Amino acid sequence: MSQSSIPSSASSPRPDGGAPAWPGTAPPGTGLSEESFSDLVRGICFKTGPPRTVGVELEWLVHDAADPLRKVSADRMRAAHTVLKDLPMTSLFTVEPGGQLELSSAPAPSLAVCVEQVSADMVVLRGALAALGLRVTGLGTEPSLPGERLLREPRYDAMERYLDRAGPAGRHMMRSSASVQVCLDAGYEEPGPQGHHRRWHLAHLLGPVLVAAFANSPVHEGRLTGWRSTRQSLWAEIEPSRSAAPPLDAEPRAAWTERVLDAPVMCVRAEDGPWDAPEGLTFRDWVRGEGPRPVTEEDLAYHLTTLFPPVRPRGHLELRMIDAQPGEDGWRVPLAVTCALFDDAEATETAYRIVKPLAERATGGPAPHNALWEEAARSGLADPELREAATACFATALQALPRMGAGEELTAQVAAFTERYTRVGRCPADDFLDTCLDIRPGRGPADGPAAHGTVRGEDAPA
Repeated sequence: MSQSSIPSSASSPRPDGGAPAWPGTAPPGTGLSEESFSDLVRGICFKTGPPRTVGVELEWLVHDAADPLRKVSADRMRAAHTVLKDLPMTSLFTVEPGGQLELSSAPAPSLAVCVEQVSADMVVLRGALAALGLRVTGLGTEPSLPGERLLREPRYDAMERYLDRAGPAGRHMMRSSASVQVCLDAGYEEPGPQGHHRRWHLAHLLGPVLVAAFANSPVHEGRLTGWRSTRQSLWAEIEPSRSAAPPLDAEPRAAWTERVLDAPVMCVRAEDGPWDAPEGLTFRDWVRGEGPRPVTEEDLAYHLTTLFPPVRPRGHLELRMIDAQPGEDGWRVPLAVTCALFDDAEATETAYRIVKPLAERATGGPAPHNALWEEAARSGLADPELREAATACFATALQALPRMGAGEELTAQVAAFTERYTRVGRCPADDFLDTCLDIRPGRGPADGPAAHGTVRGEDAPA
């Protein structure tokens, strides 16, 4: 992965909504054919080569340090953002629409270096927040406070109006969700266990296992939802043309390119007025001259940032299905497990054999709109097959981590998580359900959305 492969201050979407420029292409405004746009997508979204670097993007909810159930005002949040954006960190600091904080690591040459750098940044971030009477919370969805959109910018105004057409899931995702996103190299051009085709398939087969193992959002806005990963359930409610994986039986570049061109345009940037796009306009339509103005390469770059499949190719592979994790360093475990299963050659082969049989259950639509992904989000590792696959994958990762130079501390953290959760069929959401909820007598989280309870004030999340 090149230095621009994983989001950095030079390559990721800017906090003001601006799109990154494409390196080595014509300047914005240059007219291009449909074939040229297809070539751009193919060349830029899948940059192949030896798997060498790793990155992580950490999203966090923000709560009052003394009273997590107390609403943090918009003015207080904006004041905090002003302080935080100038902190000396190696990671890129950005703010999500609902005020969630995000750290996007620089591309690291190894898992150990990535963990070291981001851990140091988190010490700085937590210290600055503590001085402001605030703290970050690792949960996939806001457990108690109604989510409000803090950022009022043309991009997010247009995004929310667009997503609202299909229901409230989109605005909930924008305003009150948080994740751990693992960024890995696409892999070699050539076939084989570390080839981009195999790694693309592994990411989608392993995805529901990661959803289930790290599910950590059973409550949203004060109510038990019936899902271990409410965050993943919200993604599945967003229209498939924007949130679904492309067909996995096709060549990855070709399949993704078709998905990009056929996806509806979410917003058309303008100097004045709203950024709304004509309803039903696809990017292919726009390239063919049906849009409100000529399309540019910069519009393509921007369009790519508005597509949200569980595995997003951005030069590297961005795995987006993992809930934010509890504790100061809980994020390290999904990063370590995922990295080990992808970047250690022996572990990769083993992991692929473990998860391949799960494909038989992925019926009804592309990920995450199928039965397997739904069950992972609803039941976590209470599902026997997902538990078996997760247990085998974690054992494989634990064998690989020493070979990767992960270090004793990180390996021990993965081992402790495995014993506490994976081997006994639990996920972090189950801890939250055990300690933080009032559930109606005789009902439980597996009973579905009707089994609503409320968060007890005295058991606010840590």
